[in-house]
Amino acid sequence: MEVRAMSERLEWPDGFERTPAGDRDPYPHGFRVSRTRAFDNVLEELRKMDARNVQVETAAPHTQAQPHRPYADRDPDDPGVVVYFERDGRQFAVPCDRWNNLRDNAQAIAKYLNAKRALERYGVQTVESEFSTQALPSADGDAVTPPEPPHEILEVAPDADDGVVQAAARAKKKEHHPDRGGDREQFQQVVKAEGAMLDE
Repeated sequence: MEVRAMSERLEWPDGFERTPAGDRDPYPHGFRVSRTRAFDNVLEELRKMDARNVQVETAAPHTQAQPHRPYADRDPDDPGVVVYFERDGRQFAVPCDRWNNLRDNAQAIAKYLNAKRALERYGVQTVESEFSTQALPSADGDAVTPPEPPHEILEVAPDADDGVVQAAARAKKKEHHPDRGGDREQFQQVVKAEGAMLDE
């Protein structure tokens, strides 16, 4: 898998909103990984999905030997991380700037990629359909909006235990069940969110 070097200027992809600086905090439940491991986890997830032309961008300079890793002693004012990659001839972007440091944003992306792959492993969806909302627009296409995180769909904490996730999903599925007049698309979002959170 080819990983390209990048410039020190973070280019945020069109169609993806930025988190206001004042709303950023450290991930409240503490990712228990080093910054190096968080960026390596992103690359490992992309390897598992046979991604090509991977580019990991931050506002910090990256090492030449491992171009997906920023130097350990660099903490830019902008903590955002953007991962670009190609799969089956399509270009994708996965950005995250919800947290106030590079490690937490990188690890959040790694967790997100893992959750998307899990849906394919369990036969719920294919990776291609799961990443449809991350696809970059073609030259004449419109930008897309990033998907809502699973815990927000279920309205639970990001680290909620399985029982809480299952109870929230059960209530949401009942609310949105198509046989009860609910919206089929919202129902499917709840099913996917539950599967993603239970696999973490």
